[in-house]
Amino acid sequence: MKPVLSVASECAPLIKTGGLADVAGALPAAMATQGWDMRTLIPGYPAVISQSGRGRVVMEEDDLFGGPARIRAVIADGLKLLILEAPHLFDRGGGPYNDPSGRDWPDNPARFAALSWMGARIGAEGVGRWMPRIVHAHDWQAGLVPLYLSQRGDDRPSSILTIHNMAFLGMAPANLRAALRLPESGFTQDGYEFWNQISALKAGLVWADHITTVSPSYARELLTQEYGAGLDGLMRARAANLSGILNGIDLEAWNPATDPHIETYKSPGGKRRAKAALRAEFELDEADGPLCVVVSRLSDQKGLDILLDALPALVDRGGQLALLGSGDKGLETRFRQAANAHPNIAVHIGYDEAKSHRMIAGADAILVPSRFEPCGLTQLYGLRYGAVPIVAYTGGLIDTVIPATPMGLRTGVATGLQFHPVTSHALAGALIDAVTLYKRPGTWAALQKNGMRQQVGWEASAPDYAALYEELSPD
Repeated sequence: MKPVLSVASECAPLIKTGGLADVAGALPAAMATQGWDMRTLIPGYPAVISQSGRGRVVMEEDDLFGGPARIRAVIADGLKLLILEAPHLFDRGGGPYNDPSGRDWPDNPARFAALSWMGARIGAEGVGRWMPRIVHAHDWQAGLVPLYLSQRGDDRPSSILTIHNMAFLGMAPANLRAALRLPESGFTQDGYEFWNQISALKAGLVWADHITTVSPSYARELLTQEYGAGLDGLMRARAANLSGILNGIDLEAWNPATDPHIETYKSPGGKRRAKAALRAEFELDEADGPLCVVVSRLSDQKGLDILLDALPALVDRGGQLALLGSGDKGLETRFRQAANAHPNIAVHIGYDEAKSHRMIAGADAILVPSRFEPCGLTQLYGLRYGAVPIVAYTGGLIDTVIPATPMGLRTGVATGLQFHPVTSHALAGALIDAVTLYKRPGTWAALQKNGMRQQVGWEASAPDYAALYEELSPD
């Protein structure tokens, strides 16, 4: 087995705020099938330490951005983890990035510079006799890994930076350059400087040996001004070193036949029973139209503001909506108001992993109206569980949902509905189409069956990562 180090700020099932955690948690098993021994470096948040056991200390650091730290190697939930224990940075309440009130921790630049620093050190020195050939960093929180590695000289592993969401640039004030151990010479337009501040993501984009993102369409979108977050020029300059590799999902965690959170699909009528249970859980009555779900962070990026405006097209035709999510307080309030105003809308503010499984299992359709979506995982869960995706025409949603156009339906390949542009009017049209198709049971069943036959795991993408690792590995 060839060694590779993954550096991530979250990793399911130990700590999760979004799709990054799911990918970081699923990728090691996927890469093991390709002959790669992946170990994952993650911060020692209280939730991680409480779930991971004792393990053994494999590395110590006397002064890691303000205090001592150590790396503990453990195996938890089948994952080979290297846990960065730095109590002065990670032993606190709240979430990985936010305090209990929801505000960013003010020392986030130092917290994730520390993660990157230790990722580079493990990459250059190894732990014990385990020496990675590749260091695979994820998003801005690990964006400084390639830069720190570059300071280690030529005898170092190659680095890959995967962009899960270009919208988060990892910004920090310029006066933190020395405190973050960044080279002064790199604070230029061609380095890690961005609008006279530090950008951890930009540092990774400049210094990584290769850049990947999580779908082919999103890789192309990042070359444009609309999606490039001000770094589209840099992305075009690095286009020869950019790959779009589609995410997969964990087929064991998301398996309708064995999912512990729902009734089994093995017997006839499983979908029907799951739908009835979901309606009961959300206190929704029987209805003539499709039961649609949203499982999402509530934000404008996710297009949930336009969904609010488009909802009459669904509920006035007998459709229903059950929503699970949290985020923007204004959107939370508006969805609560919509639920109070209409019996076919039900809302749960918050997040509950088991509930998300039950919702997708019981849904007729899953809505993903994102303004941009690097890959998206919820539509993949929907395909796996027979919840027809209704998605915006953007990013990975383009690459994973075959639209129910007349030709797509006629040839029997369609798996969902797409809409464009990302407006409430276009989404309303897609919802009306969904109600129409739902009232043609044979057509709707074909969409569900087509979706459930799709390859949504890592079986197609793991070989692409393996080929990239091989290409970048030193002889």
